[in-house]
Amino acid sequence: MARFTIPRDVYHGKGSLDALKTLKGSRAMVVTGGGSMKRFGFLDQVVENLKSAGMEVHLFEGVEPDPSVETVMRGAEAMRAFEPDWIVAIGGGSPIDAAKAMWAFYEYPETTFEDLCIPFHFPELRTKAKFCAIPSTSGTATEVTAFSVITDYQSGVKYPLADFNITPDVAIVDPALAETMPKKLTAFTGMDALTHAIEAYVSLLNCDYTDPLALHAIKMITEYLPASFAGDSYAREKMHNAQCLAGMAFSNALLGIVHSMAHKTGAAYSGGHIVHGCANAMYLPKVIRYNAKDETAAKRYGEIAAFIGLEPSVDALIEKIKEMNKTLEIPCCIRDYEGGIIDEQEFLDKLPKVAELAVGDACTGSNPRKITPAEMEKLLKCCFYDEEVDF
Repeated sequence: MARFTIPRDVYHGKGSLDALKTLKGSRAMVVTGGGSMKRFGFLDQVVENLKSAGMEVHLFEGVEPDPSVETVMRGAEAMRAFEPDWIVAIGGGSPIDAAKAMWAFYEYPETTFEDLCIPFHFPELRTKAKFCAIPSTSGTATEVTAFSVITDYQSGVKYPLADFNITPDVAIVDPALAETMPKKLTAFTGMDALTHAIEAYVSLLNCDYTDPLALHAIKMITEYLPASFAGDSYAREKMHNAQCLAGMAFSNALLGIVHSMAHKTGAAYSGGHIVHGCANAMYLPKVIRYNAKDETAAKRYGEIAAFIGLEPSVDALIEKIKEMNKTLEIPCCIRDYEGGIIDEQEFLDKLPKVAELAVGDACTGSNPRKITPAEMEKLLKCCFYDEEVDF
């Protein structure tokens, strides 16, 4: 038996923020990030719409990129003081992911972060509040997924939390919010979405319900992401829809080792964070080559290539991704990331531990080809130096 879970309602298209006026409740906690939603007027619009629905509204602002355990705990404490019956998260993946974790600690103060790190081990939610997610970026799709990524800065590890309980009740996919994204963010989040869809299609848990979503998302992303990067508003709208479809696919089919590697390298180095979407973009061609040693995975990569009008081969798909990365001004390897901020010796010193953590990541189990820590070390080195994967 398998399961397919998405939000009860997904409102999409221009003006869909008005759907907030239809929510039934008395108090809403709005969780948001660093200020862009306020600056562009969307936060005020959210508050006004919730008040129109008859709710008292409290704001929790300032969720950082790559939200921390500490921010999650502060948010949960604020929720326990305010006692909302709706949690409304608006912004990029970070405030939405943070709000999902806050939700669990709000309803179950006695639970521990370690408990939640066990995949599909959350307590039953919705005892106090329902959840509405409003994305401003076209990539993470956390508005429709059963996932949240929280960073423990003390250990330098990103933890993907996974449970169908944290799939939002309502998602509002309004393209007006995505039009505010800067070019670099458009590139990184777009390649994150492409990675979601490709990994979902080749995942060991792919099925008839996820395959059509994954394939259509891939087709849309390869068609519209370059124009979205260039600032075309119609392409931005299409990308906002495409990333949501990719999210529906991967939330149910799960992911693979591109994400395992991105999770465990993102906060590992003192030179700076490797932005998640950029990490995925750099690692994806290498992982496809690694996974293609598996006959079934190679066949499905060929199906993806054929579906988007390429020669039905692994090579054609890899070249297409490399071409997109070049167009989107994304580096081809970790060594070139942000002008070389990741120190080579630190990378090598930490390689065994990072590889071990990546193999143990929640996303590794659904990857189509098994991987050992030794193989993961070799793969990560290929991603650092842009070397060919031949094992």
